[in-house]
Amino acid sequence: MKLFTKSQLTILLQNGSPENRGKNHKPVVKLFTPDAQCTWLISEIDSENPDIAFGLCDLGMGYPELGCVSIAELTALRGKLGLPVERDLSFEGKFPITVYSRAASHNEYITDDISLLQHYANKNKGS
Repeated sequence: MKLFTKSQLTILLQNGSPENRGKNHKPVVKLFTPDAQCTWLISEIDSENPDIAFGLCDLGMGYPELGCVSIAELTALRGKLGLPVERDLSFEGKFPITVYSRAASHNEYITDDISLLQHYANKNKGS
């Protein structure tokens, strides 16, 4: 399985273009290791260096963080049983990446629990 569909790649590159880079985009794709506890929510790919993606990275150690990751490394990565990174076919980013980040920091893992994410989205509006 490819990590990104053509339409996802187009959006990721648009989000990572110089004029859009650093904005609070919604994650476009969720990647995970089926035989480990790693998850990535990718919101943009650097249009000038398309091997570098940006998003919320969770290596399953309780410290998810926003940062950059190499697409080549994700493609080459294998879990404990030798399975490659996969794309979550049902994922749809509903909130900006910072909402997912706040929820992940509080819970120590990436979540897609809508009520929890809505809580952090609303909490930000009141700030």
